[in-house]
Amino acid sequence: MTDMKTYAAVAMQLAARSVEKAPDKTAARAQMMAMIAEIESKIRSATIFIQQYAGSPVKLAVLPEYLLTSYPGRISIPDFADKAALEVDGPEYEALGAMAQRLQMFIAGNAYEVDRNFPGIYFQASFIIAPSGDVVLRYRRLNSMFAPTPHDVWSKYLDIYGLDGVFPVARTEIGNLAAIASEEILYPEIARAHALRGAEIFVHSSSEIGSPLDTPKDIGKRARAQENMAYVISANTAGIENTTLPLASADGNSMVVDYKGRILSESNSGETFTAFADIDLGALRAARRKPAMTNFLARQRLELFAATYGEIRIQGANGLMKDGNAQIPDRDYFLRAQEEVIERMIKDDLI
Repeated sequence: MTDMKTYAAVAMQLAARSVEKAPDKTAARAQMMAMIAEIESKIRSATIFIQQYAGSPVKLAVLPEYLLTSYPGRISIPDFADKAALEVDGPEYEALGAMAQRLQMFIAGNAYEVDRNFPGIYFQASFIIAPSGDVVLRYRRLNSMFAPTPHDVWSKYLDIYGLDGVFPVARTEIGNLAAIASEEILYPEIARAHALRGAEIFVHSSSEIGSPLDTPKDIGKRARAQENMAYVISANTAGIENTTLPLASADGNSMVVDYKGRILSESNSGETFTAFADIDLGALRAARRKPAMTNFLARQRLELFAATYGEIRIQGANGLMKDGNAQIPDRDYFLRAQEEVIERMIKDDLI
């Protein structure tokens, strides 16, 4: 792959807008489409400023977690799937693709998404759209506390999409891109699985508490970057509108981290584009190909851990599968499932 000249990436820290108060599906969808138009103007203005200020063209913009809808709250899974989850070939993705074409850049984001193979439920999906307008990466969140994941329907999901569909990496002219969703930045195995498939840049859409103190996610971002020798572009929400929560409950600390775990830029609170930095693919690739103690990827001894990972069962697969079909859980299912896991771990003397 030919190294591209240095370019800039930006984590767009924007306020998510909840559809909770939208009276029906039609109103929710209209609100989402209107927001896409707002996002485009903000990205365009931000990228013009960044290039004029720092000199590098902006080729990648990362959007926060569930920007168009916010989280489902206590809305039932099938009701939220119908009201707010995107269809793979639906109008929202078409509008986002047209936006990427007009901006001529890669757009990474996150949304709830339905899949016709699993009716009645949704997955939380991270996506990357190329300047062509095509979705070049679709990653469904694998570790979620209160939402269905591919692991909950694992046997059927794997049959349909294969392992490369579970841990996709998009090989593009701006590098090999992979997505990590929200709190998954705290799980080293997810980032490592992507890195072992060639990922060089992690796009991380999040909605989290910002703080002047180091938060768990802040530590995770730096750790995942350093241990995988990869860039992390992490976009947080600038608050969540149209809910009963205080607006800034999830706000601040969007950042760009380089492949040595160094924070190159970080945002304060509010809507802002100030978390931007140059991405130097040539330097990253040179570091990965250099024999040295600091080449952590080349020093992996994966066979050491395979047996332990294969033998010990924590959160089991296929929790929502019955007779070959995915079941629709109630909201309390996920808490009950974790309680059962904890009880089993106590019984097995693991905790």
